[in-house]
Amino acid sequence: MYRKIIVAIALGGIDKGEKILRKAASLLDAGGEIIALNVVEDVPSYVAIELPANMVEDVMKDSRGQLEALLAAAGVAATVEIRNGPPAKAIISAAESHGADLIIVASHVPDFSNYFIGATADRVVRHAKCSVLVDRQKV
Repeated sequence: MYRKIIVAIALGGIDKGEKILRKAASLLDAGGEIIALNVVEDVPSYVAIELPANMVEDVMKDSRGQLEALLAAAGVAATVEIRNGPPAKAIISAAESHGADLIIVASHVPDFSNYFIGATADRVVRHAKCSVLVDRQKV
């Protein structure tokens, strides 16, 4: 069905990661590619001055290790990619740069705060140029 799928995985919800990776594998065309993506958010400058200079790089390295372990546990072959920046923008940018035809994101059931600030999945759905599958997570 799809030749290139971006699977956005937040490490805070990594326990749901196996499910969406398996879903991606079931939707992938023969010879297609899955890209397991994690986005490390930028640290605000007023906080960054108090943190070690290499903290973001360390977090990105740790994220890569966690995604690789998740892929092994799920038994899914995928390329791991770690980006930093605002999550929705980074997910959409990754999809565009890879020419993805599907993005899979997990989303929790929205609460009142989402109506004011919005959720990453909401932004991805509104702005992506390809199809988006939202896996609704139960709270």
